[in-house]
Amino acid sequence: MSHDRPDATGGAIHGDHPFLPPPEQRNPIRRLRGRLTAPVTLWTAGTASDPTPGARAGLPVSSLLVADGEPGLVLGLVDDNSELWEVLEATGRFAISVLRWEHRALADAFAGVEPAPGGPFRLTEWTATEWGPVPTTVQTWAGCRLLQARPFGWALAVEAEIEHVVLGDETDPLVHRRGRYVPLPSAEQR
Repeated sequence: MSHDRPDATGGAIHGDHPFLPPPEQRNPIRRLRGRLTAPVTLWTAGTASDPTPGARAGLPVSSLLVADGEPGLVLGLVDDNSELWEVLEATGRFAISVLRWEHRALADAFAGVEPAPGGPFRLTEWTATEWGPVPTTVQTWAGCRLLQARPFGWALAVEAEIEHVVLGDETDPLVHRRGRYVPLPSAEQR
C-alpha cells in the first residue's frame, strides 16, 4: 500500500523512507533494537560558553542503562569517532540531560540529521555546570564522572559514576522507537 501524496508542485511526498531497503535486506539486529522503545538523552561535555572548536560537544544517546547503588552508575554507548567522545575523554566529565518532546529538533541537530546554522549549541540557552552544559529547558539531568570505556560492537561502552542528579517533572519524555520519535500518552490519557 503506497502512502504517497502529491505535493504543491505535482511531485510525490513519500510516506515511507525513499532509500529504505526492503525488509528482507535490512539488518535484523538493528530491526530488533528499533522495536525497543528508548528514552532520548543528550550527553554534553565541555564548557557551555566556549565556542572554540573542541571546547564543547554533545550527542543524543538512547542506548543507556542507569544502575542504582552507592555510587549510582550509568552505562551508555557512544561513537568513538564522535566529537563528544573527544571532549568527554579529555575532561573526564559529562552531563546527561533527559530530553522532552519539545527537544526533538535539538536532538536531531546534535545527531547531525537536522541543520543547525552556527552549530547545535546555538539552538537554545545553556546552563554551565561542572560536568558540562545543560539546556536551560531541561528539567532532569545528571552530572557524571567517566570511569572507563571499552569497545562494544560499533561503539564504546562508556561507564560513569553519577555524581549529581536534578529531578524535574517529566510528563512528556522524548522517546525513540523504530527510527522515529513517538509521543507517550499522558497520565490523564491512560
